Amino acid sequence: MNITSILTILVFVLGISVFIMANYIVNIKKSLSKMIIVLNDIKKGNRNRKVLISDNNSASDIGYKINEILDDYRSKIIELEEGEETYKRMLTGFSHDVRTPLTSLVGYLDAIHNKVVHGKEKDDYLEIARDKAYNLKDFVELLFEWFKLDAKEMAFHFEDVDINELTRSALTDWIPIFDERGIKFYIDIQDKEFIVSADVNAYMRIINNIIQNAVLHSRCSKVNIEVLQKDDEAVIMISDNGKGIARKDLPHVFDRLYKCDESRSAGGNGLGLAIVKELVEIHHGRIEVESILNEGTTFTITIPIRKAL
Repeated sequence: MNITSILTILVFVLGISVFIMANYIVNIKKSLSKMIIVLNDIKKGNRNRKVLISDNNSASDIGYKINEILDDYRSKIIELEEGEETYKRMLTGFSHDVRTPLTSLVGYLDAIHNKVVHGKEKDDYLEIARDKAYNLKDFVELLFEWFKLDAKEMAFHFEDVDINELTRSALTDWIPIFDERGIKFYIDIQDKEFIVSADVNAYMRIINNIIQNAVLHSRCSKVNIEVLQKDDEAVIMISDNGKGIARKDLPHVFDRLYKCDESRSAGGNGLGLAIVKELVEIHHGRIEVESILNEGTTFTITIPIRKAL
């Protein structure tokens, strides 16, 4: 084969290579141009756009990565919007929960100030106003507690404690209230130690919130508190024989601001049990609820027991 033929073949091969390369570059440029159009559209606010990938070239990898980022972006936007909507509802609920008792409190104080009531009736009005002021104070404290929990700003001090002794201590203040309200109570706590890692104040809040929910909102006449060990966990069960919770409400019992039927949630604010769930999870535990309408409710808390060294 002479030199002319070889040169002709080389020129042909080079021409083919240049054509293929040029076509490849053109396809990449087209793909990149489409991506820029999509990204500009997203920048204008259209979040539903996605990069369409048809050619298998270097730009395809970029397209897949952009779609991955866009999916993550959309998820975060949806999460933020849901959070914003939740907080709007929270603020609406809070304003109602604060305004209603505050308006009532001002009404009673105005009646006293304007000498509308006298003697025993005045004393009764003062006592009612005092109760409402304390209820408002309790609500504001609960509100601040929730915000600190939600913002991860609450400080905890975990230590090894006997969950049985700690539960007994939490129940001490409730026994006089049970007696005063005519509520029968049954406490079954073993003498042996169940050592868990716990923040004492947080655990007290868990027990108090659940019992308060039973005493104030379920209209129960009996409360059972039991602590037992199951495998490597301490199990705390708090039951009442009150109004119970409807099946449709059970999945939402621990949701922020969720209130069940009006009769059960009267005086409630939808935060107590939400705080309980947060605090239980901070203890690496879990909480479950079972309930039958008009028969009663059982809350079951499980917390890991510390293994002996």
